Amino acid sequence: MSHDILPVLVIGAGPTGLTLACDLARRGIRVRIVDAAPRPFVGSRGKGLSPRTLEVLDDLGVLDAVLAAGNAYPHLRLHWRRFVVGRWTMMPRRAATPDVPHPNPWLVPQARTEGILRDRLASLGVSVEFGTALTGFTQDGTGITATLTRDGAEETVRAEYLVGADGGHSRVRKDLGLTFHGVTHEEERMVVGDVRVDGLEHTHWHVWPFAKGGTVALCPLPGVGRFQLALQVKPGGLVPELTEAALNQRIQETARPGQAVRLHDASWLSVYRPNVRMADRYRVGRVFIAGDAAHVHPPTGGQGLNTGVQDAYNLGWKLGHVLQGADPALLDTYEAERLPVAARVLGLSSKLFDGMRQGRMKALNRGEELLQLGLSYRGGPLAPEVSGDTARVQAGDRAPDAPCLDAHGKPVRLSDRFRGPHWTLLVFGTTHADAVAWAGDSVRVVRILGKSAAPIPEALLDVDGHAHRAYDVVPGRDALILVRPDGYVGHAAWPGDLAALTAFLTPLLPAQRSAA
Repeated sequence: MSHDILPVLVIGAGPTGLTLACDLARRGIRVRIVDAAPRPFVGSRGKGLSPRTLEVLDDLGVLDAVLAAGNAYPHLRLHWRRFVVGRWTMMPRRAATPDVPHPNPWLVPQARTEGILRDRLASLGVSVEFGTALTGFTQDGTGITATLTRDGAEETVRAEYLVGADGGHSRVRKDLGLTFHGVTHEEERMVVGDVRVDGLEHTHWHVWPFAKGGTVALCPLPGVGRFQLALQVKPGGLVPELTEAALNQRIQETARPGQAVRLHDASWLSVYRPNVRMADRYRVGRVFIAGDAAHVHPPTGGQGLNTGVQDAYNLGWKLGHVLQGADPALLDTYEAERLPVAARVLGLSSKLFDGMRQGRMKALNRGEELLQLGLSYRGGPLAPEVSGDTARVQAGDRAPDAPCLDAHGKPVRLSDRFRGPHWTLLVFGTTHADAVAWAGDSVRVVRILGKSAAPIPEALLDVDGHAHRAYDVVPGRDALILVRPDGYVGHAAWPGDLAALTAFLTPLLPAQRSAA
């Protein structure tokens, strides 16, 4: 790989672009990330992180900071004028299980999530270049020539790959000529923003579903003493001015007449029109799109940010491997795997949105499908379906977590072994001693023994059988489970067949591993 050409140029420094840049940087891939905005976003917009996104953030090394910056979703308190008329829980709190240690969505203002990811990126030696806009690009068979503009000065950058993570109005998507299928609900508008509110408890999400001009909701934000305001404007209604005085008047008309409820100190305000759109392609040559540049969602269900983060997580390891010598055909699997996921999630978000605008209270309920733990790549190019395979976990599924003990009796989770840019080979049983020598630098081998097995140095002891149950391995039997760098099962065999595993994996690995 030439050092006078930038490997990857990322356009857009929201959660998607930051996730991708972090993943590439930790792989030793040189990356630049630019954003046309003059400074970081300050609002709470995408405030809900799904359990699957929490696992991604754990792998990137920022989960503790994210958990410290947020809290669990508050219960809803439903109001009519000055009366509390009901209480609601959108999603029952789930208890942690051995295979899902973080089972519930986590409430964190988007600006805080982005700040944590920027800090992580800085620790890897990369800073976001704000106030730097992409103003054009061309591509050929060996790379991209992009023009960046900052303070009126132009810079030409030559890169091997370009990724547009530049939002719903993506310049990259438009310049590629990609169709953005779907609709914009022009008649449906919503004022959103972050405000302080006197006279309301900060322990509940307050909702006035029967307000005259449209639903009003105030969700308490962790750590900042503010609420996220969502103020619906019914079709034909007038959007209030984006001033504190106008919005406070609307609150006064809606909430508790005669009582001291006062909105003030707005730090971010915006008018939002729900979009349901999706690009028909995620890649043209050496240019990719991800996140809102590829798909935009209604706010219902909190799927937009989470789906974008996982786009980046899917693309990051594939770009990294190809830049380090793997077969470039691996990059074709990004669109093949992620586009169907976005289509399903978009349909779910739209269904929830339609229910809410029709006033169906059940539309406030949130089911397990929003956790994104069940999303699978089964049947895709890296996980062809195997006829007759009835195992609970198959290639393409999320790799379950499990608690074990190391050789010193210290608690260790499988996710602790997954963390990092490598593949992970779970070796159940006492055979396949040759797997360690076979694996090389790109694959971490993790031996897992049942509680009755004789100890082996560096092996994990599955004393309670959680790992064996999660992967459908009968105690005392052998199995090989290969986990991709993005935490999905790549290959599974009961008992293990190292030759078949090698045939699957070798074309996907960087050249330095394949040649070893």
